Amino acid sequence: MSAPDLEQQPPAAEGAAPRGYQLVLPPGWVRIPLRSGTKEALEKILFSQMGQVPEGIPRDDAMRFRLDMRRQIEKQARAARRNGGLDLYLPVRPRGGTFLMASFIVAEMPIGQDRAAPPEAVLAQLADDDGPDRSATTVELVGAPAIRRSYRSTPDAEELRSAPAAVQQAALPAYRVEYVIPVAEDVGRWISINFSTPGDGNLDSEFTGALVELFDAIVGTFKWSYE
Repeated sequence: MSAPDLEQQPPAAEGAAPRGYQLVLPPGWVRIPLRSGTKEALEKILFSQMGQVPEGIPRDDAMRFRLDMRRQIEKQARAARRNGGLDLYLPVRPRGGTFLMASFIVAEMPIGQDRAAPPEAVLAQLADDDGPDRSATTVELVGAPAIRRSYRSTPDAEELRSAPAAVQQAALPAYRVEYVIPVAEDVGRWISINFSTPGDGNLDSEFTGALVELFDAIVGTFKWSYE
């Protein structure tokens, strides 16, 4: 369902379902396909995108840093693919000497099994099922209704106590935003765009808020591709 470039698309036949989608990414962000071409994309990122390393890392350790980053991205990609992921997006270039801790995943959703149910009914059900710690609102994307949900996630204290020290150190509270979008002209098919960031460690900070606003701006460029 992904289209990595932003070239002008030919007009779609009336009533035709899209073959993919497009997003405009900020500088330094990359797309990693999860269904095919994952290995090739990681190789390209490792050698052509990650030319810089964060401040404080000695030059002799640059390659080790890149390989560590690749292993982390591979782990994230495998988890995303198991959950229906189509594409993983994340920043791979440092800003101000540090890497942004943020990413989002575009995935197919196992909802809308009743193909006769109109998208509005499914969206209303999703909004009604929203938990007390979540905030769901109806938005418009590509001329159709969609759902935007935001919430905060914190690691389970009991599970963390028995986890390795490295996992405990890496487990941070995160601010999450999810968009749920019906596929145009394809009743019963849905995709989600799921964003997660620990921000700067303070989920209420201006920095964390700026990352959420950046994600919302990226989603605002979403459009279907028909080529």
